[in-house]
Amino acid sequence: MSPPAIAVPNEADEFQKGVKHLFENGVRKLPNKYILPVSDRPNVDKGNPNVAKSSPRLPVIDFAELQGPDRSRVLDSLSSACEEFGFFQVVNHGVAIEAIRSMIDVSGRFFGLPYEERAKYMSTDMTSPVRYGTSFNQVKDSVFCWRDFLKLVCNDPLSDVLPRWPSSPTDFREVAATYAKETRWLFLKMTEAILECLGGGATAPEDKEILKKFEDGSQLMVVNCFPPCPEPELTLGMPPHSDYGFLTLLLQDEVEGLQIQYKGKWITVEPMANSFVVNVGDHLEIFSNGRYKSVLHRVFANPAKPRLSVASLHSLPFDCMVRPSPKLIDEGNPRRYKDTDFATFLEYVSSREPKKKNFLESRKLT
Repeated sequence: MSPPAIAVPNEADEFQKGVKHLFENGVRKLPNKYILPVSDRPNVDKGNPNVAKSSPRLPVIDFAELQGPDRSRVLDSLSSACEEFGFFQVVNHGVAIEAIRSMIDVSGRFFGLPYEERAKYMSTDMTSPVRYGTSFNQVKDSVFCWRDFLKLVCNDPLSDVLPRWPSSPTDFREVAATYAKETRWLFLKMTEAILECLGGGATAPEDKEILKKFEDGSQLMVVNCFPPCPEPELTLGMPPHSDYGFLTLLLQDEVEGLQIQYKGKWITVEPMANSFVVNVGDHLEIFSNGRYKSVLHRVFANPAKPRLSVASLHSLPFDCMVRPSPKLIDEGNPRRYKDTDFATFLEYVSSREPKKKNFLESRKLT
């Protein structure tokens, strides 16, 4: 009599369950699905010519000073940061510290739930208002990255989407909704300042109009979980990419991981307690007609420590066209980008594996 067949878990199914699931099941060797080609591996060693030997610090914008008599000086610093780095840190930002700490805390508790609880929100539908998943695009990625995520559409009114957000932990909806409102407020204030940097502001009629659109704009919150990785030199937490949207406000815990490309080299962004890392998105590059550029960034994996981050991506409403600002186009600076909208972006990323700034490149006229 033959022994009963032993069910062997399908390897592909295991990958679809995410890296937190792999970590919880004691993975000690990186599965082949996560091993990058040699040319794409992080090589975070300071001896690597593509990694800066000493990382310059990101410009720091003091939001409180931006609201005071030194506004013009801070605006100059802000404009310079957007042009040179595409990234900056914001301190004294007015977002309640309790809201920040609670968001990190509840995010950690969500990813600490049993897999079966997290899996209730698993979906490959990129239009879903709530989506739990892994890697970058788990349908198209040929190699997976070492990340799980929870994506929440936060468009107003929040009451429309809140019932679909995770109900466990029990305080998740309340904490995440408060955090979403506070980051939206900060985004609008920073956008007003950036419009001023570009030669307008809240008093210019065309900027008044676009600020009104941003008030009703899109907001996507992405909670990222990067568990300890058994072989971090072979993979990445996130591959090099730019952000879709106008501005991204990123909240990091105290564990390093974020790197940005600066003058052809990768530099590590040191976490600053209770600050936000803000970066130029593809939409701001288009709107500024290339004056401010969205910058490639990536996340390296950590062999010992888990890492959490919360990215809040903001832009115009999903049905709005994004185009270069007419005031930034003239004979000496012709229009450089086609109009685009969210549907175009979704069609693009749903049909191929997203890489680097390929979507934005597809929008360029020259």
